[in-house]
Amino acid sequence: MTTLNIVDFMLPVEDCRAAADEWSLCCSNFLRLKDLISTNYVFNISPGQLDWMRQYEEFPEFCASIGIYDRKLILILYPMNNEGRRIEQKDYPCSFLTELTHDLKLQEVQEYTIVKNTVLSKGFEKIEKNSDMGYPVSNKPVLEQDKAVESIESWRDSGMDWLYKECKESEGTGIFRKFYVPTADLCLSDAGLSKITCSFGLKYNAIYGKMLTTLIFISFHENLQNSERVQLTTNTYDWAKPCPPICRIPDIGSQF
Repeated sequence: MTTLNIVDFMLPVEDCRAAADEWSLCCSNFLRLKDLISTNYVFNISPGQLDWMRQYEEFPEFCASIGIYDRKLILILYPMNNEGRRIEQKDYPCSFLTELTHDLKLQEVQEYTIVKNTVLSKGFEKIEKNSDMGYPVSNKPVLEQDKAVESIESWRDSGMDWLYKECKESEGTGIFRKFYVPTADLCLSDAGLSKITCSFGLKYNAIYGKMLTTLIFISFHENLQNSERVQLTTNTYDWAKPCPPICRIPDIGSQF
């Protein structure tokens, strides 16, 4: 095992598989889940792990698999090819679920353009003057900051109730084993990206008619406020799809 720092490391594929299997086995045991999960804890994705994942930024999705290693909950990140299958490697980056060591800042910067029009007549007389404000349109999928906060707070306040309900009603078969994450959520092409903090969230899904968990990625840039990106800049993303219930055909019969 190659250690990156206290909470972030690379784990051999055999250990990743064993960790994912152990998580799957404990999903029906609420007391075990309660010991493993604190609803105000997060995963931290380090600069070294981001550099590793940049090797695969041309692929549209990553998978974030949940596992248990050293009696702690971990997040295992692995790239998927265009067919949705895991790209084979000897080891994969992992992060422990851990307590926040600092305040978590969610930021959204919206830039507006004011268009001012003045029309002069042939005699150089001003005949028309108006101004319009162009509102920003995001050039990539983002979750509005208020919705992200609501989802994180919902998990903090009701995450244990959700886990208990899933254990009670379906013996844990509906509890997340992994999440499919668009590569764009990890901001791998952003030159100023320094690290990412990942939080569980809880929100209602109209298609399935129930509350589902999600992963919310909060990225930290060297200087988000002075970013050169135009229109809309955010450090909060949420397009992770939990499995179950949103599971892909190539994964049938295998947790990792």
